[in-house]
Amino acid sequence: MPAITEIADLKRLYRRRVPKMFYDYAESGSWSEQTFRENVSDFNEIRLRQRIAVDMTNRTTKTQMAGQDVAMPVALAPVGLLGMQSADGEIKAARAAAKFGVPFTLSTMSICSIEDVAENTDTPFWFQVYTLKDDDFMNRLMSRAKAANCSALVITVDLQIMGQRHKDIKNGLSAPPKLTPASIANMMTKIPWGLEMLQTKRRFFGNVVGHASGVSDPASLSGWIAEAFDPSLDWDRVKQLMDMWDGKVILKGILDVEDAEKAAELGADAIIVSNHGGRQLDGALSSIRMLEPIVRAVGDKTEIWLDSGIRSGQDILKARALGAKGTMIGRAFVYGLGAMGERGVTEALNVLHKELDTSMALCGKRDINEVTRDILLVPEDFEGRYS
Repeated sequence: MPAITEIADLKRLYRRRVPKMFYDYAESGSWSEQTFRENVSDFNEIRLRQRIAVDMTNRTTKTQMAGQDVAMPVALAPVGLLGMQSADGEIKAARAAAKFGVPFTLSTMSICSIEDVAENTDTPFWFQVYTLKDDDFMNRLMSRAKAANCSALVITVDLQIMGQRHKDIKNGLSAPPKLTPASIANMMTKIPWGLEMLQTKRRFFGNVVGHASGVSDPASLSGWIAEAFDPSLDWDRVKQLMDMWDGKVILKGILDVEDAEKAAELGADAIIVSNHGGRQLDGALSSIRMLEPIVRAVGDKTEIWLDSGIRSGQDILKARALGAKGTMIGRAFVYGLGAMGERGVTEALNVLHKELDTSMALCGKRDINEVTRDILLVPEDFEGRYS
């Protein structure tokens, strides 16, 4: 196998190995996918300042996110259906993250349950919840997360209703996949994936089936999703959920200055500037474009992280320089998971770390905690001082 030197290498392997409906689930956005694309392309408009004759020894990318020591300012974002990308995928990703020294966030819509991950890993992980109507289910979900020693709750606040993702509808996305002529034909070309799936019992939404009212079997899950999310969500409800947890809370899905200020006022331990990977409101600005205005407005009232569009260590460095204390990666580690399982997640983290460390050094910095905006050139800087 050729050496893995960039995230794109893992993406190519991932596409060859995983069925189309699950590849498309990860590698797509809503409607025209404009925001999905710009999440990545807008990073490319930001340039780095190369510096020379600077001591580059004794470098470190270690820092903290929400008080937790991390090997680099990265956490694995909550991604649904990981167990369909690779058998027992949530367990594999959690193990890889723990060994590397970065947090793993388990999605409510995971295939492996909270208990599955806790029983098969040794390091506390974070848990993500949506804002659902059913308080009883939400309470039991949080109690299960507490019992599993989850160390933080990530509340997704940008999914009151779901943005239309054309590919998921056309593919008939489901877990496990529905057997249609098209899906069968595609899965016949993914034999290693299929053999791996046959060896696990975890093929359904483990946190929901058998736990949520009216979901005693997988066939009723799609109807539950349509009815479960709470379209009446407001800031009072967000505060109620934070109080229900009574621990570290991170709010994910902030893309507006006023919303960021309100989230900070509520006492969130961190807020994540995110547009849900371009999967909600198509036409919204990329996360990286909204990061600096939010940082300026919120200041040090809470930690601000960046999610959506990160595909390289340089992206992590740019986000840090624009004020993000941490970042979350989704697709970058999913590519690795689908391509090579736990080893692939480790490969993805290694690639990102090497790029981050090397780029930081070439910008004249030895410590990620000393990185500031002075290592960047953004478009407005191209005239005047640097013209």
